Amino acid sequence: MSEQQNDMSFLNHLEVLRWTLVRSSGAILGFGILAFLMKDFIFNTIILAPKDPSFVTYRFLCSVSQKIGANSFCIDEIPFIVQSRTMAGQFSTHIWMSIAFGFILAFPYIVWEVWKFIKPALHEGEKKNARSFIIITSFLFFVGILFGYYIITPLSINFLGSYSVADEVRNNFDLNSYTGLLKASCLSSGFIFELPIVIYFLTKMGLVTPEILKKYRKYALVMVLILAAIITPPDIISQVIVAIPIVILYELSIKISKYILRKENKNNLDSKIKKY
Repeated sequence: MSEQQNDMSFLNHLEVLRWTLVRSSGAILGFGILAFLMKDFIFNTIILAPKDPSFVTYRFLCSVSQKIGANSFCIDEIPFIVQSRTMAGQFSTHIWMSIAFGFILAFPYIVWEVWKFIKPALHEGEKKNARSFIIITSFLFFVGILFGYYIITPLSINFLGSYSVADEVRNNFDLNSYTGLLKASCLSSGFIFELPIVIYFLTKMGLVTPEILKKYRKYALVMVLILAAIITPPDIISQVIVAIPIVILYELSIKISKYILRKENKNNLDSKIKKY
């Protein structure tokens, strides 16, 4: 009988997970339809904006470089055009970018759905932190998206769009290639900025401690530099710009891990005192 109850419990969990996925997908679809209807704003104002030399990032970096006596980030043009070479190219890009925007906009709701799914396995004290968890997780994700959009994307577009192996070779990039770069830069940054949340849960599960994070700090720094080299153009300034916030997030994760362990040790001590 107990075996059957366990089976039913497992099936119930699957049913709850199924509806969690259904509702999350519905939210992505709903926001995706909204983004689809806002085609002109999404493409002209957001997606194609980093191709414009007057984009805010280029102007800011130009101003900073001039103050230190250089003009390395001052540009007059980005010499490439974006083209579509397939019949359904623009329409399919419109759909997939709408879905990507739908996911980004629906992210807080998705986090809330995930929280509801894992909530039964949490302690009463942890359940009270639902609002904070959703706000902090969403905030870090959106900061990462903005970092990818305003830092990684323009640095990559400026370098790759201006790079040439010979005068005879011209840069005419496919629409899917351009939007793929933008999606990868923004979404990867969004997920990278979730590092403190990941460390929080790994610490709660006992898989990570502050000592481990400190011990492997130098290896983590190497990994950060490799990651920065992968997602940015191969120039040292761009890599440093991207590496700095990731290093800050790693140090913040150490602080979070310390706080969680200190809090758990205090709770364990309080529970032992109550027993006696």
